[in-house]
Amino acid sequence: MWPILRDNYPLLLQGLLTTLELTVVGFVGAFLLGTVLAIFRVSPVRPLRIVGTVYVEFFRNIPLLSLIVLVTFGLPDVGLLLPLFWSGAVSLLLSGAAFVCETVRSGINTVAIGQSEAARALGMGFTTQLRYVILPQAFRTMVQPLVNVFIGVLIGSSLCAVAGVADITNVTQQLNIQYAAAVVLFLISGAVYLIFALGAGGLGARLEKRFSGTPRPTLATPAERRVGA
Repeated sequence: MWPILRDNYPLLLQGLLTTLELTVVGFVGAFLLGTVLAIFRVSPVRPLRIVGTVYVEFFRNIPLLSLIVLVTFGLPDVGLLLPLFWSGAVSLLLSGAAFVCETVRSGINTVAIGQSEAARALGMGFTTQLRYVILPQAFRTMVQPLVNVFIGVLIGSSLCAVAGVADITNVTQQLNIQYAAAVVLFLISGAVYLIFALGAGGLGARLEKRFSGTPRPTLATPAERRVGA
């Protein structure tokens, strides 16, 4: 085991960095796109709701491995050639966005309807309500589910190895061909995913605890203001 690590640690380190880059790029992109899609799904504009629903139903139900193969080998057939890394990152982004969308939408639905009514009474439009009233409150309930999506993207990044992306799983496969030490090498690879997944889960638990102890910003509804007066 140690000779393998000693002789190949630069390659393993590069594979680890590629895995982290895939995960970060995939999750950040999924978070941004998924938030936009969630806004579409709660929008009063029916065509936007349809777009959000169709996207979620399609990408949430297509296997990530199939999506990676389609993006990597299908896009060149239509004239769009992406580097292998970006083929994997885009696949993770597209798949993760569907789950982020449902997480954000669920968080939005936990905010009392009176908050939206109070915001409208103050003259806020739909976008302003989301930015200043609804999303800040909804985020409290989204921390742990978003961490779960992050972990899903992290673990799913291992499938990018089938497209030739030189992540930790791909490097492990190549070293196994050379050394025929599958048990040792894949234990190392699995430990990497386990450590980062547990770390993300612990961080999510701390953030959730911190936000749950922070006073919730709310707006009084017109009826509540009348009672208070």
